Amino acid sequence: MPYNQLGRIVHDADAHIMEPPTWLRDHADPSIRDRVPTLDLSGGNELKQTGSVDEQLADLDAAFQRLTARHRSDAYVAAEAAEIMLRKNFAATGAFLPADRPRALDLLGFESQLMFNTFHNGRLFQWEHSGDLELAYGAARAHNRGMVEFCSVDARLLPTCYVPLADFSLAAAMAAEAVAMGAAALLVASGCPAGHSPSHRSLDPVWAVAQEADIPVVFHVGGTGDLIDRSYFVNGLPIPPDFHGGAENFRSVDYMAIPFPPMQTLATMLFDGVLDRFPLLRIGVIEQGAIWVPSWMRQMESAFDAFVKHEDRVRALQLRPSEYVRRSMKFTPYPTEDVGWIIEQAGVETMLFNSDYPHVEGGRRPIERFERSLGDAGEAVRQAFYCDNFLALMGSSARHLATATA
Repeated sequence: MPYNQLGRIVHDADAHIMEPPTWLRDHADPSIRDRVPTLDLSGGNELKQTGSVDEQLADLDAAFQRLTARHRSDAYVAAEAAEIMLRKNFAATGAFLPADRPRALDLLGFESQLMFNTFHNGRLFQWEHSGDLELAYGAARAHNRGMVEFCSVDARLLPTCYVPLADFSLAAAMAAEAVAMGAAALLVASGCPAGHSPSHRSLDPVWAVAQEADIPVVFHVGGTGDLIDRSYFVNGLPIPPDFHGGAENFRSVDYMAIPFPPMQTLATMLFDGVLDRFPLLRIGVIEQGAIWVPSWMRQMESAFDAFVKHEDRVRALQLRPSEYVRRSMKFTPYPTEDVGWIIEQAGVETMLFNSDYPHVEGGRRPIERFERSLGDAGEAVRQAFYCDNFLALMGSSARHLATATA
């Protein structure tokens, strides 16, 4: 019996692979492979690296061979159905073994999953801002190969491919390359590119690629560098553990700043006319919460009214800010947020169901939490949240899903 017992089609707008430590390096071109370090997962007590690089690689390979054997064991497989939402991170079915992910989808009862990396958004953002364009775009290409390869085992897995916006011509070329590779969505950092605005006219070819291919541009948490000044944590108190019990990820204080980058980036793109120049462009804001969306919409409405007499760019807008949001943007609420209230305030067309599988942060019962907050909302609200808004966001990437479930 699958986890989804709603009796309805459910599309998952936020799901992940758990990349082994050498994943990015393994998919990189030989010219940059030695410049891509393996992941150090020792902080989360997943793996421990010691010795030389060759010794580390051998140890990592051996560790994942043991982990793979455990996933393939009769005892592990026998308990999968009962534990599909209990096992998290590298312990979860299909977390890092592509061949197992279709089985996970069946056990979850989801019609599709929009797939993201787990560990690399911050690294890709850092390299994008380093000035080393060869590494920035080479690492993005490696990421994209790995994502498309993982998702190729099942058409229900929709890969996101990263496009660094650091260089205008390289960004356009990378966007076109990602589409040709089979990207279901173009993943860009929700923080500002180095040296220019995300609304810069010279980035228009990137948005044109997405619009012409009828696929969305998506933001995801983790690709913005430090969310807040690290001095906020110098408070004379012990450092609290995060969701994983380790020293990375988010805690209550930096959690509060998660919306800041997408709020600023989207508002800048909106006021600078990107959504007028590309009226069919769709943007998904993934794993950055949504409780902030109603007040942000009202703030943009206030900014519109305050500056429409003084700024030509505001006066030239064809719609009011909230109308652009409802037309072109969709968001994934956290399961701890009141999605029913958000939908009432922001609009039925704005919210997407998501599980964050197989991450701890997604919880063990996301459907139950969302259902409680939806309360007595009608069928049209639930149909939009669990299914129709996802299909609308994904466009051509989900056309086969819509046909299969019609």
